[in-house]
Amino acid sequence: MMTTLTAPAPAGVDTITLRRPDDWHIHLRDGPMLAAVVPYTAAQFARGIIMPNLVPPVTTPAAASAYRERIRAALPEGSDFQPMMTCYLTDATSPDEIEAGFTQGIWIAAKLYPAGATTNAHHGVTDIPALAPVLERMEKIGMPLLIHGEATDPAIDIFDREAAFMEASLLPLLARHQGLKVCVEHVTTAETADIVRAHAGRVAATITPHHLMINRTSIFQGGLRPHLYCLPVAKRERHRLALRKAATGGEACFFLGTDTAPHPKGAKESACGCAGVFLGPVALQCYAQVFDEEGALDRFEAFASLNGARFHGLEPNTGTVTLNRRAETAPETIRAGEDEVVVFRGGEALPWSLGEVTR
Repeated sequence: MMTTLTAPAPAGVDTITLRRPDDWHIHLRDGPMLAAVVPYTAAQFARGIIMPNLVPPVTTPAAASAYRERIRAALPEGSDFQPMMTCYLTDATSPDEIEAGFTQGIWIAAKLYPAGATTNAHHGVTDIPALAPVLERMEKIGMPLLIHGEATDPAIDIFDREAAFMEASLLPLLARHQGLKVCVEHVTTAETADIVRAHAGRVAATITPHHLMINRTSIFQGGLRPHLYCLPVAKRERHRLALRKAATGGEACFFLGTDTAPHPKGAKESACGCAGVFLGPVALQCYAQVFDEEGALDRFEAFASLNGARFHGLEPNTGTVTLNRRAETAPETIRAGEDEVVVFRGGEALPWSLGEVTR
């Protein structure tokens, strides 16, 4: 029988059991990297929304179906993890193809990257208002839009690009397409969280573990720490605290999305390092620590297992996952073919550890 905390957890609580959670924002890459990282996600989550920013990007139903099969082939034997695919929107995306992929059950959502905003986003959208025919079709068929919400004008300070996008692009988009379901992914500011709250019901947001645990100073603490560099970049401490309040406050418009984004160690530790934090082995443990620190373990299940499913019109999972208050040290790195990938908080003793998973 599933046990779920229904009141703030006292300090003596050392085990929590949740419905099996889902990760609503994952980068699995492809090839040897996919084979290396997908077992960690599958060990923690029942389902996951897979980002489409491969090279080339996943822009057609056929490409999405083929990628889904490669993910399934890379899963450990006996795994029941379900990859949920997304369409990478471009200036040339066809409304008919969007609808075909969605009605055939190939795509669960479409992903909007402003062109050049992040890893492999140079094929992204250059003119959001011109995408209106696609967005109108999505609105009509009930297909959610997932947004990487950052402006790309190099004249805008990198720490202000999320705020600039929300003002110049997101709010006008919501006004033009009032029936469109939108998920603002990996939010990083208090102001964006407030915008999501103001439009709750048709607008939601994912929040990552690292944005709950680090601020922008962390990236430069004692020297440059490239493995904490991601996009959107971590912001000031006041924003981190606001995100912790949003994640742990019991609001249905916020839910789990790790944005786990592996890169080879050498690509991170280079003259022009890649953006992305790899959280596969430690995601739930980090979230549990945050909810524990905020005295909100009773709200963890809703954030991890219920809110995202509700937003996407899916039933919650029936299995469970147990976390134990027992220190466990994650590996510093994992192997991915000939490369290594650095694990977020790898080599540290995390206060929570992953326990039994049931289906």
